[in-house]
Amino acid sequence: MGPTKRGKGTKLMAVADAHGLPIAVHTGSASPHEVTLVQDTVAQGFTVKSPERLIGDKAYDSDPLDVALAEIGIQLIAPHKANRITLPTQDGRALRRYRRRWKVERLFAWLQNFRRILTRFDYYPENYLGFVRLGCILILLRCYL
Repeated sequence: MGPTKRGKGTKLMAVADAHGLPIAVHTGSASPHEVTLVQDTVAQGFTVKSPERLIGDKAYDSDPLDVALAEIGIQLIAPHKANRITLPTQDGRALRRYRRRWKVERLFAWLQNFRRILTRFDYYPENYLGFVRLGCILILLRCYL
């Protein structure tokens, strides 16, 4: 396939606070797994302080990611995959917070209200990330004004 016919596969990663408001957004190629993009997403935060806990789905069940986030001071909360071989690291008390993961999905729904973010028309990923950040700014302004 030629360079003009290739797809612009972009994965949009976001971190939301307890109210579903954006804390960090990051775009990456669609081919790598989400676990490899988590640390870059946390580093792209809008705030000075990093979050205390990070809630993810079963795809985030990775011991190296858990260790890397613990070094930064972030507790990873993710249910274990069904095919996990090593001993479990999550207990039921921390997994109770997993029920609030819908707030991140609500953030993505708010971002998809902007047509420019829903369908990526931009050739350069920096331009697309700029519009995603602009959408986050508008969400924050709607909340606080």
